[in-house]
Amino acid sequence: MLKVAFHDIYKHPLDKSHRFPMVKYELIPEQLLRENTCTPENFFVPGKINVNDILAAHKKTYLDKLDNQEFSKKEVRAIGFPMSPRLIVREKLIAQGTIEGALSALKHGVAMNIAGGTHHAFSDRAEAFCILNDQAIAAKHLINKNYCNKIMILDLDVHQGNGTAEIFRNDSQVFTVSFHGKKNYPFRKEKSDFDYGFEDGTLDKEYLNKIEYEIPRLINQFEPDFIFYLSGVDIIENDKLGRLSVTVNGCKKRDEFVIKYCHKNQIPIQISMGGGYSSELKEIIDAHSNTFRIAQETFF
Repeated sequence: MLKVAFHDIYKHPLDKSHRFPMVKYELIPEQLLRENTCTPENFFVPGKINVNDILAAHKKTYLDKLDNQEFSKKEVRAIGFPMSPRLIVREKLIAQGTIEGALSALKHGVAMNIAGGTHHAFSDRAEAFCILNDQAIAAKHLINKNYCNKIMILDLDVHQGNGTAEIFRNDSQVFTVSFHGKKNYPFRKEKSDFDYGFEDGTLDKEYLNKIEYEIPRLINQFEPDFIFYLSGVDIIENDKLGRLSVTVNGCKKRDEFVIKYCHKNQIPIQISMGGGYSSELKEIIDAHSNTFRIAQETFF
């Protein structure tokens, strides 16, 4: 069975002025249930995260700042959200959801998190809506518990996974891959194990040709026994923060390629949703829902 991490606190951790970027987290599960892609049994509520799992990816001084709400105005502006204890509870739940999803994927091939993909969270700081790096935390958990030896983090969000690259800069067991907009945020890129920047306005054909060539080559080179996939849909043409021109159908084909490749090659995969900021809310929901539809059809 496809297991999907979701909790009511994913929905409303912020004040009304910050609701638009977050409303997708309540609409996606509603859509999946309405169309029978998922049933209530597919969803699970994450438990409480072990602090040692967070500290495997983040520095203690940083976690203490989060828990004690000791952020300057400049740091809060960099995050983009108003800080609150409830927001930190949410971030910890999301990270635990990715850990539990990864463990489910080891058994069933795939698992998903309605939220997550917080790839701008560094070991010692937060930025751009990202506070705890859920896939980095989960990757460390799998390695430290000896569930996996070699992990690939495949980041196809339109923004480079700079926090993820920093966390695993000197870690030979985790191979970081980022395909992103060349001129998009972050304007100072970190160095992943593999980076590729697309030019503004990149269309379906060029985008798909590049990832369909490079991803199998990178997987064959590194031979991961687990993949974390960040499936941001901010590559689509109407995305307010994206700058690429991939269609919703092109985004769907991207997810089909990644998910079916992992299934064919028996590589367990955990998927976190990442970004999606189209001016058309329906488009965001449809693009994200496609990822769940493909996972269900491919694995179950």
